[in-house]
Amino acid sequence: MSKPVKELLRKELARRLQGVSSLAVVGFAGIDGVATNKIRGRLRQKNIKLSVVKNSLARQAFESVGLPWAGKLLDGPSAVVFSADPERMGLVEVVRELLDIARAAPNLTVKAAVLEGKSFGADRIRELSHYPTREEAIANVVSCILAPGGKLAACLVGPGGKIASLLKAIEEKAKASDGQAA
Repeated sequence: MSKPVKELLRKELARRLQGVSSLAVVGFAGIDGVATNKIRGRLRQKNIKLSVVKNSLARQAFESVGLPWAGKLLDGPSAVVFSADPERMGLVEVVRELLDIARAAPNLTVKAAVLEGKSFGADRIRELSHYPTREEAIANVVSCILAPGGKLAACLVGPGGKIASLLKAIEEKAKASDGQAA
């Protein structure tokens, strides 16, 4: 491959990676063309980008977009996977989708991932897939904030409910005694 072609490929990969802070590296060795196209189609439906890369060009592209640590993840035939819309879908969801695909295509391996500067090797990918997504984390925080208020409301309403039921019982007893006197 000539130097101008390599430079064009490097620039195109750098353009695709612009703004990406989290990505996964997968291995495609042993997967035929039909299965590869099915995997790409499934990822495309979820707005996940997959780029098969030449490691040396990818390392240069990572350097140019400020991701020098990502180059260390590339080992052997690799593809870079990242969310096209990181605000809507984070790396945790991307890794979950890749692991789901890997059940159907056992030759697909998730080699490594980087979540905002923190590296996860192949041995820790399952751990990453159990992390909460952005929406799940927000829901957990909101429930933690609202839980004490709910408990306080229950403490305030509980005794009031007991008093109300006692007053109702007294009222019913008084009506019953008035009915017997008549």
